[in-house]
Amino acid sequence: MTTDTPARLLQLLSLLQTPREWPGGELADRLGVSRRTVRRDIDRLRELGYPVEASLGSDGGYRLVAGKAMPPLVLDDEEAVAIAVGLRAGAGHALEGVDEASVRALAKLEQVLPSRLRHRVSTLQSATTPLTSGDGASIAPETLTVMASTVAGRERLRFAYRAADGTESRRLTEPYRLVSTGRRWYLVAYDLDRADWRTFRVDRVADPFATGARFAPRELPTGSAAEYLRRSMQRRHESYDFEVTFAAPAESVAARLPTWLGTPEPLDADTCRLRATVADAKEWLAVRLAMPGFEFTVQEPAELMECVRELGGRLTRAAGG
Repeated sequence: MTTDTPARLLQLLSLLQTPREWPGGELADRLGVSRRTVRRDIDRLRELGYPVEASLGSDGGYRLVAGKAMPPLVLDDEEAVAIAVGLRAGAGHALEGVDEASVRALAKLEQVLPSRLRHRVSTLQSATTPLTSGDGASIAPETLTVMASTVAGRERLRFAYRAADGTESRRLTEPYRLVSTGRRWYLVAYDLDRADWRTFRVDRVADPFATGARFAPRELPTGSAAEYLRRSMQRRHESYDFEVTFAAPAESVAARLPTWLGTPEPLDADTCRLRATVADAKEWLAVRLAMPGFEFTVQEPAELMECVRELGGRLTRAAGG
């Protein structure tokens, strides 16, 4: 019998998180308490924000359903390791769809992982090799989790940085946001020594250190970190304008394209247009436009049309056509 009420509540919550309905009698047997105690514990979980639904019947049943807010979860060892490995893999290689929220989740999870589970996570990660696009630049997940923690906590961040020309420096920053382009991670931050906003490629960062000094967030020059990064990349590289029409609703296309690429505008209920200025290689843009899986037509520039034509021919030949 579990006499420790907090421990019993955690055990009850762990059982309810499995996708099934639990008869009250079975829960009572599992916990070694009376059905009346189970009912009281269910009421306590509801007071804590867990949406537990009860069914009528001779024995009655309970199950956890979707609620309005996300309550804390209880994970066993295997579940915690699986989630940590997945988040580490995505964070370390800037996979599409793994954004700053995922990195914050990883930071929270690794903060409470016991040492024995940390070792298992590291062992599993070192034994696997992800297949990723881009130039192969990878990042230690610990680097991202430190950065994400300082962004969330509004804490000044110090790190070593290697510029594109190899110049090394030490930076003291007020981190604003982490942004993933699908190939790389970037940090948008206010550089205190240079008294200006900067973007940093995270794979060029070393020894990130949370100073513990809090700061009041400054106002970013543009509306979002993604937009600021896009403009910053345009200033550093030769940029060009492009226009593409998609045979799909604007909201569907927007959901499958990174925000830094621009926002599609609807032409009608079933088509949309994307116009933007980018600094990426046209070959990479051709691939990125094809990835959402919608029919599209390049309006300009002519060089992008040729890249798409060559890509289509190459894929057709690869399929034996």
